[in-house]
Amino acid sequence: MIRTNFFRCVWISALSLLSTVPCLAQPEKAEACIQQLMQQAKVAGIAVAVVKDNRIIYTHSFGYKNLETQTPLTDDCLFRIASISKSFTATSLLQLVQAGKVKLDDDVSDLVGFNVRNPKFPEQPITLRHILSHRSGLNDSQGYFTLDAINPEKNPNSAKCYNDYAPGGGYQYCNLNFNLAGTILERLSGERFDQYVKHHVLDPLGLYGGYCVDSLDQSRFATIYEYNSDSARLVGAPGAYAARSAEIAQYTMGYSTPVFSPTGGMKISATDLAKYMMMHMNLGKAGRKRIISKRSARTMQTPLSEKEGYGLALHTSKTLISGKTMTGHTGSAYGLYSTMFFQPKEKFGIVVITNGYSSPVPGGINPIVNCLYDHFIK
Repeated sequence: MIRTNFFRCVWISALSLLSTVPCLAQPEKAEACIQQLMQQAKVAGIAVAVVKDNRIIYTHSFGYKNLETQTPLTDDCLFRIASISKSFTATSLLQLVQAGKVKLDDDVSDLVGFNVRNPKFPEQPITLRHILSHRSGLNDSQGYFTLDAINPEKNPNSAKCYNDYAPGGGYQYCNLNFNLAGTILERLSGERFDQYVKHHVLDPLGLYGGYCVDSLDQSRFATIYEYNSDSARLVGAPGAYAARSAEIAQYTMGYSTPVFSPTGGMKISATDLAKYMMMHMNLGKAGRKRIISKRSARTMQTPLSEKEGYGLALHTSKTLISGKTMTGHTGSAYGLYSTMFFQPKEKFGIVVITNGYSSPVPGGINPIVNCLYDHFIK
């Protein structure tokens, strides 16, 4: 855990090199603000990280890793970060685009190995770009935990996975899109999905995390709690870290990929997520490590529609912080809420993760983001 005072900030570079510089950050006021917000809600724990001038200047953890044992949350705790995970999947696929193994406008049917076509528009292919931008016309009505949901050979109701508009003709956020994307990554690379992300994104950045529960130190997992409105209590959600060991033992490469949840299954700490965020903020580069090209980074960050503000697994928000256009993603699952947003030109960003939060405060955890902005960035 890194603590700062009014006169001095401890900075961490993307490579975890430490140096000390003067700043005007106000951690005591930020912490008091967050504590006050926590008192207004049912909260398990909150982990935060702040990037300013292209360096991590502050990390801190509030509350508990485990409510039952009253174990404090610490900065090295791992969280299942939910839909922010999608950006790891897209980042990995953009690496394959750069390598010439696939094009963003290739037909998903060819890439995934079975027919993925809207029966109302059978001549119009659904492309990799469509699924990475949620403009495929797919929905989650048949589920998304297995590709059987959309495979016409496995599900007689697979046609219900498609909306009434043509591919590219509309937007609907859909988890199935990214379980398909993860499957395509696996088929193209020949490497199991979780291992590809580890070897080509996490390891080069020096980050600890991953999609496979069995490959991680489970003692570091922050228990995730769902709020039960009937009992007004936070209740543990064991499914958040289900190992899926039996399914992995019978794994079929290029089809069983949703077991790892490319759409939401990354486990990582808030601090390491901030380091990953900085790579995107710097257009694909962290220190001397280039993960994706500038062109690929810009492609991910550029909305395909001004209305939705969604690019390829990264979203643009003009409302998160007043007067600032931020880029990033949010996540929510099993009671966890996460947010990762950065300002690429001004080189600042904020990560907030809570492992259990039910708040009457308007905007959910957004007031925490604004609290950190006001006391460290503004």
